[in-house]
Amino acid sequence: MKKRYLLLALLVLSATSLFVGVSRISPIDLLNIHSEETQIFLISRLPRLVAILLAGAGMSIAGLIMQQLSRNKFVSPTTAGTLDATRLGILVAMLLFANATTMQKMLVALVFALAGTFLFMQILDRIKFKDAIFIPLVGLMFGNILSSVTTFFAYKADVIQNMSAWLQGDFSAVMKGRYELLYISIPILIIAYFYANRFTVAGMGEDFSKNLGLAYKRIVNIGLILVALITVTVVLTVGMIPFLGLIIPNIVSIFKGDHLQKTLPHTALLGAIFLLICDILGRLIIYPYEISISLMVGVIGSGIFLYLLFRRKAYA
Repeated sequence: MKKRYLLLALLVLSATSLFVGVSRISPIDLLNIHSEETQIFLISRLPRLVAILLAGAGMSIAGLIMQQLSRNKFVSPTTAGTLDATRLGILVAMLLFANATTMQKMLVALVFALAGTFLFMQILDRIKFKDAIFIPLVGLMFGNILSSVTTFFAYKADVIQNMSAWLQGDFSAVMKGRYELLYISIPILIIAYFYANRFTVAGMGEDFSKNLGLAYKRIVNIGLILVALITVTVVLTVGMIPFLGLIIPNIVSIFKGDHLQKTLPHTALLGAIFLLICDILGRLIIYPYEISISLMVGVIGSGIFLYLLFRRKAYA
């Protein structure tokens, strides 16, 4: 898995994504800056591509950090309750702060995402399983509890349809002025790369980290804050995208190992490539209609997840 091949694949898929859709656009159409095709390209296609790249890279890195800090290859925002806690936070923001801005909703969702992730990490500290499979199962049960609470209060407040429609992962509504929140992911990814070596050491355990002079708790907290920030910005902008942060880090680790500073760029690139492939397929399978990205990633990602489960002993 060489970086130059990933970059080449990313460039080819990005170019394909820009010219796939209901409105037919060719490179020649873009020569006229006042044409309708050019306006669609600038207002819809280009922002959509940027959103896919940032969301794919961001969620993949979030999963990589969580797996390293929890020392479990099957932990991610999907299987640790982070996405479900974010969903609960968004519901609270909708109910208590009806006229809240996107940034205010983000802050409320961030608090809930952090609380849910920290709680899951505390559960891991207290429960010691010999089989790594049990940890994501606990995370899924924890997430289902949060999801049930969210659904109950959403039904009670009669906002279940609004909630479901808003949180359904979908890039079709991404336009200029509606995706810029994702730019927060860029400095987060830079910080993650800066702390990559520390996350690698922290993944070796608390005692080992302290013996090397690492402030273990502080590094873990920084990692979880980065994960929560990425998750909240993606959910608020494009909705929930399952399994992405779970399967991409696992695939990269098979070929590149577990040193974060070496695997982080590959994880970001492969995450963006995978999400691009799913988005392009979603636009083509039932053309001119579109399958939501959460459904495409859910179907393909769950299949890859099952494969990783069956092959976990081979890659242990």
